[in-house]
Amino acid sequence: MKYVICVPDGCADQPVGALDGRTPLEVAEMPVLNELAARGTLGRAKVIPDGFPPGSDVGNMSIFGYNPALYHTGRAPIEAAALGLRLSEDEIAFRCNLVRVEDGNPPIMRDFAGGHPDTDKAAKVIAALNSYFGATESGKVAAVRFHPGVQYRHIMIAPREWGNAICVPPHDITDQPVALPSGQHSEHLRSLMDESRSVLADFGLEANQIWLWGQGCQPQMPSFQDRWGLSAGLVTAVDLVRGIGILTGISVVEVEGATAWYDTNYEGKRDAVLQMLRDGVDVAVLHVEASDEAGHAGDITEKITSLENWDSRIFAGLVEGLDEIGPWRMLVMPDHATPIELRTHTSDPVPYLLVDSQTQGAGGTYTEIGVAEAPIEEGHTLMAKLLSASYP
Repeated sequence: MKYVICVPDGCADQPVGALDGRTPLEVAEMPVLNELAARGTLGRAKVIPDGFPPGSDVGNMSIFGYNPALYHTGRAPIEAAALGLRLSEDEIAFRCNLVRVEDGNPPIMRDFAGGHPDTDKAAKVIAALNSYFGATESGKVAAVRFHPGVQYRHIMIAPREWGNAICVPPHDITDQPVALPSGQHSEHLRSLMDESRSVLADFGLEANQIWLWGQGCQPQMPSFQDRWGLSAGLVTAVDLVRGIGILTGISVVEVEGATAWYDTNYEGKRDAVLQMLRDGVDVAVLHVEASDEAGHAGDITEKITSLENWDSRIFAGLVEGLDEIGPWRMLVMPDHATPIELRTHTSDPVPYLLVDSQTQGAGGTYTEIGVAEAPIEEGHTLMAKLLSASYP
């Protein structure tokens, strides 16, 4: 038996006025997914446990079968792991976004992604930040170091005690007044964010400063092999998801043309998953970011398009390829909802779909309203359900 987990990041939504009260999942043309749903088992999952921020770090940890209440320490250290970083006991990682803040009274967070800068150009910004803040003359902070990631997503390592500050994710305040770090040691973070403006001013990007958030110490997680007794592989273009894979010993396959944007290589990701299964991997995870980015942008057209791309460019060839390999099961579940009208993540339960190539399920419709009457299950328990010998 082979297993595939499909993660359309942030695809779940709420009724959209411009869609006559429907959601993108209800509107998108997805004939292959509809066929899978008609023979599968559907339900609702709480991928964001009570008391946790509704982010991809928490949601994907749940999808991978790890209870966030036991293993989650913060978003940034997971992304740090994806960059090959290991934190010492006296260090903490912060996520460092390149953002665009519009000056005013009050200042407004206009773009938490800083115009999605080119990764190579962004790396030069990070190098300049290291040079600037690494200085030792009076008035400069010397206790931090920056590490380049992808586009606007980067990492800052700082003294562990700075983790006591209260930080707001920038995507939670899009087009709203900024909410600067507060609490103990927050003055260091505010100073870094403010002084970074003079560094970014030299690069001609849409981003005009850094934003620090998502801090945490290094998590300790058992390997996927030890936890589930199966080998696993992962295809993603997002450091956060890659980091969960690295922390759990899952092999991460790089795909040419795979991005964390609308233009990602859907077919390449699909084909990489099929190949790793042919090569002997038991469980393959396929993650695509596009629907989440569209939700943050409030772009209805792109969100619907990203879902239709899943259907025509992934599911269509994926099912055919899996049938050629042998018996298989599939779990389709987003890591959280990213409603178009809110433009940020929510903790709403998300729809899930389980399909077994050899077993007929009760069937249904893979939409938010299609599973609205289903009991809510804990997201981290779905892995066990997928792998269960007594499925469904």
